[in-house]
Amino acid sequence: MARPIKETPILFGEDAKRFLKAMEDVKPASEEEKQRVRAAFEKMKKIATFVL
Repeated sequence: MARPIKETPILFGEDAKRFLKAMEDVKPASEEEKQRVRAAFEKMKKIATFVL
């Protein structure tokens, strides 16, 4: 049985400022990174076997 999901903690002070700055400075993934992720996904798709 799954554990219940706890409430998300609220950020205050410097932690909140650092979080907001990180959310504003999001950099898009490079083409190289996208290709790496796609390749890993395709590899996992080939080896995954899920019985429904």
